[in-house]
Amino acid sequence: GDYIFYTDWMWTSFVVFSISQSTMLAVGAIYYMLFTGVPGTATYYATIMTIYTWVAKGAWFALGYPYDFIVVPVWIPSAMLMDLTYWATRRNKHAAIIIGGTLVGLSFPLFNMVNLLLVRDPLEVAFKYPRPTLPAYMTPIEPQVGKFYN
Repeated sequence: GDYIFYTDWMWTSFVVFSISQSTMLAVGAIYYMLFTGVPGTATYYATIMTIYTWVAKGAWFALGYPYDFIVVPVWIPSAMLMDLTYWATRRNKHAAIIIGGTLVGLSFPLFNMVNLLLVRDPLEVAFKYPRPTLPAYMTPIEPQVGKFYN
């Protein structure tokens, strides 16, 4: 199954997703906050992303994948730290970007490490849910090279 891929690349996946998703949260939340001026918008933004991921998780589950095939990242606590930073710096945009972004970058991987520790063993999942076989029309045909060659 494809789940073994996660066990082989677990640390790399964690690092890549931590960097990309904490950046996505920090940039998106700062964008929201600076253009609306409302301190709670980072948490609002993180809540929207969480709900969206739950919908995606449900869709994959409906397609027959195991429930923990998609792990929902823990965005909300990091976003709350960014909101607190924005509120504490008295709407100083540069401080919100630097301090809030740093807090998100440092806290997001920690929250998600705890989240990922709760996921079932990918090797166990790989054997319980094997990769589905290809339908007949997609099965590769053996090449007939040299069939009529004497």
